[in-house]
Parts: sequence; structure tokens; C-alpha cells
Amino acid sequence: MDLRELEIFLTVAELKHFGRASQACNLSPSALTRTIQRMEEELEQPLFLRDNRTVTLSPAGERLRAYARLCLNEWQGLRSSMKNEQTVAGSLSIYASITAVYSLLPELLESYREKYPEVQLELRTGAAEQAVAQVQSGEIDLAVAAFPDGPRSNIQFLPIVTIPLIFIAPRRSGAVEVPVKGECLDLSRAPLVLPQTGLSRRRLDQWLKEHRITPNITSEVSGNEAIIAMVRLGCGVGIVPQLVLERSPFRDEVVVLENAPELKPYEVGLCTSKRNLQRPSVKAFWQLAEEQSSKQGQLTQKREETKA
Repeated sequence: MDLRELEIFLTVAELKHFGRASQACNLSPSALTRTIQRMEEELEQPLFLRDNRTVTLSPAGERLRAYARLCLNEWQGLRSSMKNEQTVAGSLSIYASITAVYSLLPELLESYREKYPEVQLELRTGAAEQAVAQVQSGEIDLAVAAFPDGPRSNIQFLPIVTIPLIFIAPRRSGAVEVPVKGECLDLSRAPLVLPQTGLSRRRLDQWLKEHRITPNITSEVSGNEAIIAMVRLGCGVGIVPQLVLERSPFRDEVVVLENAPELKPYEVGLCTSKRNLQRPSVKAFWQLAEEQSSKQGQLTQKREETKA
């Protein structure tokens, strides 16, 4: 029994008339009858109950109709998915910071490259705070970005990981004064190395404003990696995403200040425009990221349940 026979059977079951079914299947009445008889012989059950005026399904025919529909639907779904995979081609440009390239993208890029080898990948690196702007300007298809706090019109976001913001100081004793007020870092007196722009700068500025503190800013730099380098040299206390510190070559030359103010963490993931998401190459990458994020979430949940 093959797919063509199942299609013929379903046509007869729907029309309940052998003559009309033979026309619909582009078969002679005798050829259609032989096909049904062959299926009945194979199943050793009658599929139709026939008299001079009516054709109805037998109990065996009812069961076969359910099976045939399921079988054909699955076959069509498989063909459709394979066809879609084959049509994913063209190019895909991705923007990310060096840290994101090393830590968040390797597995995703490898899976995408393996599944869609016809797509030409273009990877650009730069400052993390420029990621959303790159997508908005149309310069890039996808970007790894920290999600902004403001409006997100026409931009789609897919969360991947949550990253705490941490305060760091030089490890060398006496390299910089770390003033404490009570048991907490005193940001009114601490020399600060801060990013010129970006989400972490806005969140720190908001915290300082709420606490009516005028900061002692000794240096403003571009890029989180530069902040770590400046802190290492003894220029002051800095604020960086934890993931950036973990990937930094200077991570052992600075210390994390545990008694510092707690700021809202980064929500980091993919962003793209709604228009870009309609392109097959972009949509395919997005779907792979969703699958990967879901798997990571399930693993995290299992670990939490095991600890509990």
C-alpha cells in the first residue's frame, strides 16, 4: 500500500461514488476498482459497503480513513519542512560584541551553518551599545544586544541570557581607594570609570539621581572591555556586565565588589526588525535560537529541581 493508493481511497471515501472518484483521480473505473480491491485483499477486510445506489465506509474503512489522513498529513508536513530548508539561502549579517561572539554565538552559529550551508554568513563585531542601532539603521540583519528599557517599536527581541551588572576594582593593594559608607560602596566618593553611553551608564545615572549623589567620574571610555583595562591600571572603580569580566584576559587582575549597589541586570539576546524576520535566512536563525533558549531553560529548571 503506497501514498497514491491512500489518496485514491480517501477520494472514494469523500465522494462515496466510484464513478465520480475515478474522474477525480484521473483513473478508469476499472483501474480504481482494482486499486480498492487490492487494498481490501491486503487488509483482509472490506473497506466499503456497496449496493446499487449507495457507497458507505465499513468499520475497517473508517479506521483506514483516519490512518490515511494522518499518514498523508505527516508526509506533506515533511515535504514542506524539507522544501523550506532547501530554500534558505542568500546572506545573513550578524552584529555582536567580541564577548558575545566568544560566549553566546558559537553553538548557534555552528548549528545554523550545518543546517543551512547555502547561507553566506557575515559577522561584524563592535561596541555592544551600538547593536540595536545597527539593526534600526538597516546596516545589519540580526544583532546580539542588551534589551533597552524604552520603547521597542518595529524591533523584535528574543531573550537568551540574563547578565548581572557588577562593580569592579583593581586587585593590587592600594591601587585605588574604595570608600565605604556603612557597609556599602560609597559612590559619592569612589573614583569611577564609566562607559560614555549605553544601558549600564543609564542605569547607574538613574540610581545616582534617585539617591541624589554627584559621582566622582575620573574616566569615561567606550566599550566594556576598555573599562576593565582602565580599572586594572588603577584609574578607579568600574561597572561592567559579569559575562564581559568572565571573558576578559584581565579578569584575575581585578576584584568584584560585593558590597556595591545592586542594579537591574541585563537581558541579552537577539534583536531584528519585523521586516527582516520575514526573510527565510533570518527567520531560520531566529527559530534555532528559540530552540536553543528553550533547551537551556529546561536544563536550568532541572538543575534547580535537583537542588531543591
